[in-house]
Amino acid sequence: MPDQYAHPDILEKMYENQLTLEAALMEITLWVEQRGSADVGDNVRGALHAIGENAGHIKQGLARLKST
Repeated sequence: MPDQYAHPDILEKMYENQLTLEAALMEITLWVEQRGSADVGDNVRGALHAIGENAGHIKQGLARLKST
């Protein structure tokens, strides 16, 4: 199996996708809030908080995988 398809590398790409989706959701949230939908913005911000918390755990796990 080529190195680019090793498990840590695949997980790294998934982590990068998560960060990209988080940024896109934040942009959409700001757009929605500017148009007066504060409740929707609050709900999305709650989900973004969970994504951010999980991102930290994922990053630490990836660092451990790559160090072994």
